[in-house]
Amino acid sequence: MKWLGLIGLMGLTALLAGCGNDGASSTGEQAAVHPGAQVYTRFCFSCHAAGIAGAPRVGDPNAWTARIVRGQEALVTATIEGVPPGMPPRGLCARCSDEELALAVDYMIARSL
Repeated sequence: MKWLGLIGLMGLTALLAGCGNDGASSTGEQAAVHPGAQVYTRFCFSCHAAGIAGAPRVGDPNAWTARIVRGQEALVTATIEGVPPGMPPRGLCARCSDEELALAVDYMIARSL
């Protein structure tokens, strides 16, 4: 029985290890040139690529239009403070500066228009 728990834990660890750390294949070469791409790929990708918990999917202009109309400053503030129930404060990147989060927001907007 201990083995089943250990195997389950290993599988979960492997699954979580990939969360938010990949995305280069879906973001392409543009990811390397935009200054917000690295933060997006490490911390935002896992929710915003799939639309998890209501996150607007990057690349879907319909999901971003109403948000973009509010202005980038409002989006950055929402990123920093969080948007209940799905968006945690700072997108779970406690070590990201406000400027890094703003660059990630800019990256998502640029990829969604």
